[in-house]
Amino acid sequence: MTTESTVATSDATSHLLPLLAQLTLAQKAAFVQGADFWATVPLPEIGVRSMTLSDGPAGVRGPRWDEREPSLNLPSGSALAASWDIDLAYRYGAAAASEARRKGVDVVLGPTINLHRSPLGGRHFECFSEDPELTAELGAAYVRGLQDNGVAATPKHYVANDSETDRFTVDVRVDERALRELYLAPFERAVEAGTWSVMSAYNSVDGVTMTENDLLETPLNSEWGFDGVVVSDWTAVRSLDAVAASQDLAMPGPAPAWADLVAAVEDGRVSEADLDRKVLRMLLLAERVGALEGAPGIEPAPVDGVAFTREAAVEGTVLLTNDGTLPLDAAALRSVAVIGHNALEARTQGGGSATVLPEHVVSPLEGLRTALPDAAVSYEIGAVVQEGVAELPLEQLQNTVTGEPGLRVSFFDADGLELFTEDRRSTALVWFGGDAPIAASSSVVLETVYTPAETGEIQLGFAGANPGRVSIDGVEVLAETPLIEGTDLGAAFLNPPSSTAAVRAEAGRPLRLRAEFALSSGGPLAGALSVTLGIAPETTDPDELIARAAAAAASADVAVVVVGTNSKVESEGYDRVDLDLPGRQDDLVRAVAATGTPTIVVVNAGSPVVLPWAGEVAAVVQGYFGGQEFGSAVAAVLTGAAEPGGRLPTTWPAALADVPVTDVAPQDGVLAYTEGIHIGYRAWLRADAAPAFPFGHGLGYTTWSWGAVQRDGDALDVTLANTGARAGKQVVQVYAERADSTVERPVRWLVGFATVRAEAGQTVTATIPLPARRFAHWSDGWQVEGGAFTLRAGASVADLPLTMEWSIGD
Repeated sequence: MTTESTVATSDATSHLLPLLAQLTLAQKAAFVQGADFWATVPLPEIGVRSMTLSDGPAGVRGPRWDEREPSLNLPSGSALAASWDIDLAYRYGAAAASEARRKGVDVVLGPTINLHRSPLGGRHFECFSEDPELTAELGAAYVRGLQDNGVAATPKHYVANDSETDRFTVDVRVDERALRELYLAPFERAVEAGTWSVMSAYNSVDGVTMTENDLLETPLNSEWGFDGVVVSDWTAVRSLDAVAASQDLAMPGPAPAWADLVAAVEDGRVSEADLDRKVLRMLLLAERVGALEGAPGIEPAPVDGVAFTREAAVEGTVLLTNDGTLPLDAAALRSVAVIGHNALEARTQGGGSATVLPEHVVSPLEGLRTALPDAAVSYEIGAVVQEGVAELPLEQLQNTVTGEPGLRVSFFDADGLELFTEDRRSTALVWFGGDAPIAASSSVVLETVYTPAETGEIQLGFAGANPGRVSIDGVEVLAETPLIEGTDLGAAFLNPPSSTAAVRAEAGRPLRLRAEFALSSGGPLAGALSVTLGIAPETTDPDELIARAAAAAASADVAVVVVGTNSKVESEGYDRVDLDLPGRQDDLVRAVAATGTPTIVVVNAGSPVVLPWAGEVAAVVQGYFGGQEFGSAVAAVLTGAAEPGGRLPTTWPAALADVPVTDVAPQDGVLAYTEGIHIGYRAWLRADAAPAFPFGHGLGYTTWSWGAVQRDGDALDVTLANTGARAGKQVVQVYAERADSTVERPVRWLVGFATVRAEAGQTVTATIPLPARRFAHWSDGWQVEGGAFTLRAGASVADLPLTMEWSIGD
């Protein structure tokens, strides 16, 4: 039986009305909900296959979280933004599209284009910048790169999901001007780029949860002309009220909040016209990605993913300080001391749902040893950064059944009947979709034979939210029910607490390990599980570790110290409490620098950290979360094989106390954006305060002379020359000011930018479009104040040698 309704159609969807007419009410209701964690419901009756959605955005995981199906691990969003390179962002999207199709994915859940409102935001690494213009331009290019290659982009999280504390329930109160000029602006540009989907956020804005918020209709649809699908963040649909609010797809599915959708249409609580509009948009999405019969889709252009990842990491690497030690003369180096936990165990991505599993990660230690084959490269950990257990090395594991490297995983029901087994190649396991019968199981057992490489006491245990037991050779050594702090699913699921027991290990003596975990049913993430069997960091006296590192540095030609954050500092699910490097890393850097050996510090963090010793070392390099080729990129930059291509997309403070906007925790459920339009460098300028490193800052290995600026219609031409001895890259940044404005404005704001490259001695011109909208403010609509604006152009918000007046018609 088919039903009829009157539905408002657009030119984009009107040709799909005949397909809509063939569907029953039940089919339509099912189609606007997921079939499971990652897939939509197929409609073979009208030639629609299931569409697969997948987390990115820094790579594409695919529908299974499985180390046996590795993914390309691209640099983090903040690293991409540090390139300030629109073409690179487009190619980044194209690389993600290539990965998506390799994984059978139709819709990538990215890019993340929320803003760096505060450096304490826990998901800062996944977002681009504190500036809406930089975020908008790069986000739009990413969208085009994906979709020109046939894969749907899903800019997220619409809107004002700029921090993690109480993200499911927080009510963000933001005035309309700040909402339009800052937080909505990147989404508007993504719609202009033609995005095929957008993800709605968990949080509320001005008292209404986003999946039910009028902002989904206005401005998204009615003003901007969005004709795509609004996908909910996972479990964000709370009620049938989302149907009338232009929320198109509830994920994952079937969605409990929409379980009564058919009956609600039949009894008039929900308009069938609202449902039909969603179905039409879903059909259009299917057509666009090639999931509709007769719509072949687009074959992505081939990409050398590893080479591109390395290039993107280099382009996003920011040289913060340099006394001339860099670039290193590789041929002259006899010995290099590489120091730091992150030098060996690099962080290539932040924690949370964006995690992908790369086939291989090049650490800074590996990268430097490869780049310096004629130098003696030593290593010391210096200071422990890791918290909790880390997975056991694959090469030290033997599957108890197959004898191959890895472990056997078995699922059992309440009666002890084995339901499912699989052979895995990692002891850090996540099931979030896939074949394992999590919901039907009562327990899961991990079994392997582990052969230690060294003799001594180890802290063996597990990280997980479920009660667990660990035994060695049949003897139980640990039984624990983890205490979960807070209510955030992301933190509990993806970064659970660790439980350990001290165990004696002998090099070469195999230990038969068995870990059993009780599973619970129900809850919003029923069917999902995260558990790691592993070893916590060594407990060597911290002073001894620092002393050993200093001794290694003292006997070397140069010391490279890699400092950074860990998964307890930068992750989805919670915000940061400070900007300090974890552990004794600050003490480590000072001790190494005090030896007198030239000391280069590489920062392996996705967002700002305080660097109190920056003036005591030879150079500071910010590498962000550089993806799986992070170590290769670091080595290329340090040795001068590549130019450090990055400029800061976010202001770096000298101390947390200096930061103008720090509130990320709601009060009585409300988080008020009282700073209005003044975030990031705008807030620093308003406070007349000096950060450690300003927005846009970054050094290179050549020198530049700034020539002149000239108006060319609605564009600005900026001429500059490379006055150094080698080729280089410069990011030309243009800011506007209006000291005599009749409305409140930032002291200055970014209106355009361009990346230029020049050979030694070459003069180049950057042409930067400056449409009138870049000068507009929101006041019941976009208004452009007539008269003269002052434009300043240069290398950062604090280094602007070129000035001109820019008149807007009265």
